Amino acid sequence: MLYSQTLTTLAQWLAGEFENQVQAQDQPAWFVHLRLWHRPIPHSVEGSLALFAEQANVLYLNQPYRQRILLLKETQDWSTLQAQYFAFKSPSQFSGAGADPEKLRSLSMDDLEYLPGCALTIAHQSDRFTAQPAPDATCYFQYEGKTRQVVLGFEVSQNRFLSYDRGVDPETGQGLWGALIGAYDFSKRHDFAAELPATG
Repeated sequence: MLYSQTLTTLAQWLAGEFENQVQAQDQPAWFVHLRLWHRPIPHSVEGSLALFAEQANVLYLNQPYRQRILLLKETQDWSTLQAQYFAFKSPSQFSGAGADPEKLRSLSMDDLEYLPGCALTIAHQSDRFTAQPAPDATCYFQYEGKTRQVVLGFEVSQNRFLSYDRGVDPETGQGLWGALIGAYDFSKRHDFAAELPATG
């Protein structure tokens, strides 16, 4: 499959294992020390590059959560890309795949649930990509039998990932978790770009 150099670079920069250790030490009241995995799916998904994402408190690495798929797409506008999020129908089946990528080899679209409203438009500057939702977009997902809302967004450069994701109360809009006072600031610890499928 042939992808643009811009899309390939985005996937390469996203692919890795990240931590926000410095931030968590400096502001422990606001930022939990997390490990974040972005594992490449070893085959194309709907003709696109895709990444498996999950995270864990470093004190409980055997309890990862927020399993999701990030599908990276070209758009008709050459200056932007798009990221579409998918949830898992059975998250527990793929829990831990960040550290054990063999679990992802059997992944197919049948395992995934499309999340309407959970897409980001990605702009490329010289040294970074910035991803933001459409102004009127609302991203909902089901968790423990309840409807949850998340406001999405990120910025990524070669060795740094800023997450603006934050959970909000669907009724009041009040922030509940995540980037409540600013982005989670992750540094790349291990690079997984070599695991991406051949990009032509």
